[in-house]
Amino acid sequence: MAENKLRIEPQTSNGSKSTGGNGTSVFSGLEKKLKLENYFAEGFPVKNIPKIAFVMFLCLFYIGNTHYAEKTVRKINQIQAEVEDLRADYTTMKSDMMYASKQSEVARKVSEFGLKESLEPPHKIVVEKGEY
Repeated sequence: MAENKLRIEPQTSNGSKSTGGNGTSVFSGLEKKLKLENYFAEGFPVKNIPKIAFVMFLCLFYIGNTHYAEKTVRKINQIQAEVEDLRADYTTMKSDMMYASKQSEVARKVSEFGLKESLEPPHKIVVEKGEY
């Protein structure tokens, strides 16, 4: 197994540690290419603050709206999965109830209580008018 070793970075001639490369960072190179110092030579342009604030507000609104939409889509997917589970449960329970309510199943279950199926057909009771 290898051991951890402390790496000591070489120092430059003025005593500070080297940053690697030619001594320029990405941001300083970007600043030189864009020549931003020309825009801020006379100070910060205060007249552009309302426009910058409006653009920042629009960006924040766009980001918030995107997060809200993604959260809504996740919630819809979760509810759809729950509905599918409930639909499967409903179908299973419905088939179980249909099976349990068949005449043969009802007769088998009530035979434990001593009840039997009637072998005679039902009689029609006729009531004359005025007998009730």
